[in-house]
Amino acid sequence: MKISVIEPLGLSEDELREIAKPITDRGHELIIYNNKVTDTETLKSRVKESEVIVLANMPLKAEVINADDKLQMMSIAFTGVDHVELKALKGRQVAVSNAAGYSTSSVAELTFGLTLSVLRNIVPLDKLTREGKTKDGYSQSDLNGKTFGVIGTGAIGASVCKIAKAFGCEVIAYNRSEKEELKQIGVKYVTLDELLSKSDIVSIHLPQNDVTKGLISKEKIALMKNTAVLINVARGPIVDNTALAEALRNGEIRGAGIDVFDNEPPLDTEYALLREANAVLTPHIGFATKEAMIRRAHITFENIIKWLDGEPQNVVEF
Repeated sequence: MKISVIEPLGLSEDELREIAKPITDRGHELIIYNNKVTDTETLKSRVKESEVIVLANMPLKAEVINADDKLQMMSIAFTGVDHVELKALKGRQVAVSNAAGYSTSSVAELTFGLTLSVLRNIVPLDKLTREGKTKDGYSQSDLNGKTFGVIGTGAIGASVCKIAKAFGCEVIAYNRSEKEELKQIGVKYVTLDELLSKSDIVSIHLPQNDVTKGLISKEKIALMKNTAVLINVARGPIVDNTALAEALRNGEIRGAGIDVFDNEPPLDTEYALLREANAVLTPHIGFATKEAMIRRAHITFENIIKWLDGEPQNVVEF
């Protein structure tokens, strides 16, 4: 069976082959492409004749998927799958798995890295320190004692709730269903509007779908305190980033920490958030720690082994 890894997975080829050894020991062929490409024709050639395709967060169009008429299984080395046009698989007997859970701690940790960066003005003060200047003109705020609002209490959101409690925050949350384990540690579930209006920190941890796209609109941002901070390490299109940039510019909210955008970086130089000094921006790094890459590779190849054994795991319904 031909298994094609069509984009880099954040580890060396030697590391990937070692992790995938239980598969190749069974006699399956593993092809690894070590460079990322976007050209459709090149991607078609990479998937052609493959029974299994492995990819991470690279957008994969239906046209490319349809070029592989031997495809039986797709192992997506990512939690979200909205970047893959799975509609192309309708009517085909193709199994799809994701790497659920590999970056839970990594993304949760970045949430607080961004939060503290904004509250303590770490980015601009680093620059001023190197220029021989002081903190004059820049405020400092504690996280301890703040109301921390978590939108979405799946695995990552739940982890964020627990860490926020450890920082000494009052934690409120919004989710379609309530988790008893979080309520037992003092997390209070509220409506979305109440969360936005009461929180000092608003942190987003939702998947992107038809319901959540554009959820944090101009009107929702207007509900936030002018001293509040918005953190988004989930999916860019959940937030109206043009409205967010305007709110930052006008002092309607204090700041933002953003790891995800309307499209994958590199961003267009005219992207609105790039002009806002009170926003800390990172190029979608929440999932990308070395430890997370190792966990991801293990899950991704184990998904293939489980599928080969007739016991598929981390199955994606589409």
